[in-house]
Amino acid sequence: MLSVLVIDDEPDILDLVRHFLERDGDMEVELVTSTKEALEIVIKKEYDAIVLDYYMPEINGIDFLKVLRSNGNTTPIIIFTGVGRENAAIEALNNGADFFLKKGDDPRTQFHELAHMIRQAKERRSVGRSLGTSQRIIADVMSFSKEATFAIDREGKVIGWNRAMEELSGIFAETMVGKGDHEYAMPFLGKKAPLLIDLVFAPDVELSAHNYTVISREEGVIVAWTRVARPGGREQVIWMRAKPLFDGKGGFIGAVSSVRDITDITGASMKSVPVATPVTGPSAEPDSKEKEPAPGGFLKRITGKAKSSYKQGVRLYYREGNYEEAIRCFDRAIEIDPNLAYVWNDRGLCLKEMGKFDDAQKSFERALELAPREEEFVYDYGEILETIGILRRETKIFEKAILAFALVTDINPNNANAWNHLGVCIKEIGRDEESRQAFERAQGIIRMNKNRLFQRKRESV
Repeated sequence: MLSVLVIDDEPDILDLVRHFLERDGDMEVELVTSTKEALEIVIKKEYDAIVLDYYMPEINGIDFLKVLRSNGNTTPIIIFTGVGRENAAIEALNNGADFFLKKGDDPRTQFHELAHMIRQAKERRSVGRSLGTSQRIIADVMSFSKEATFAIDREGKVIGWNRAMEELSGIFAETMVGKGDHEYAMPFLGKKAPLLIDLVFAPDVELSAHNYTVISREEGVIVAWTRVARPGGREQVIWMRAKPLFDGKGGFIGAVSSVRDITDITGASMKSVPVATPVTGPSAEPDSKEKEPAPGGFLKRITGKAKSSYKQGVRLYYREGNYEEAIRCFDRAIEIDPNLAYVWNDRGLCLKEMGKFDDAQKSFERALELAPREEEFVYDYGEILETIGILRRETKIFEKAILAFALVTDINPNNANAWNHLGVCIKEIGRDEESRQAFERAQGIIRMNKNRLFQRKRESV
């Protein structure tokens, strides 16, 4: 009899999972609606598999994975969720998940697949996790991505080539999978040469040597652009994002990359980007009479595109409350220019409204990396820490929030709201006298009509 723990905050989902998994008679299913409760349970009891939702209100699925794996718990974990994004699946895999299954419209099919994964996970635990199985998971995960995405193993052979990549490259997966020796570069560079996916551990100077520019890095992910000369003098700008992949034990198993043609976004005359070798035929010689663009002209165009996406995002979340679409707009702006602090900050506000507090915290932190003493950004960062601290009752988080609000009061001593938040956080860690002083300071500022809180006027965007 297989013992299975299922964690989901939706009781109806839990009942369905139990019904389908127990009907064959070889599984005993235990249901839990809280990841906090689940962490306490798994310390006392062993399971053959754990089925886990990606989004949970207290501790999300990824954090749950991290805690279990950091404590040496190797119980097979299947992420079973409505989230179908490629990066969510890759994140789960990289943090030790054994399978990633998207909730769909056909319960019979998806629960049959879930049961199959549980039995497979049990078998794999007995014989050890094989590299080939990890690669199959990667290929399966990529099918969820709407971006043109492919993956290679550590030997440089293609192990995944999704539908969007087929459409972009004009090459079917059955033709490309298994190919190595940089064959996957042919549709983009017209020759066998390293792509960004091959350079995931390379320094920026080496990327530049391979004609990549506008390079940015974020939590192990590299984003860069390259320009390719096409026959007839036409130029194409290729955007790529790449990330190394590791198994649950930290072993490198390959890399994954997304590819886009962004020529229409950037403009074909991208003079600041080195030209890669043309796809076919001789290099297009530049016209000696062609005028070079004014200094900074390209950057101005790019910044304009980023700001346009940002403004659209602000309208969606600030006026319409359409947070998911707003996030997509902010992400487009960040892809164009990852150094816009206000975009990262407003992205964090959206994520906070959606209840994605950990993701919001990361977005606020990125904004602060770019603008460490911006009053609004520090204040918003303090608020998300306070929220997470209240949910998790963790002193360390409250202490970080205290530092943030203290910095706000240092930047602007007349920010009564910051003094109030400071008082709340100090009270939460048991320092009542200091808390009282902070509250009194806030009340004094308000009584004297000196309350000043800097905030951008988004309604004018």
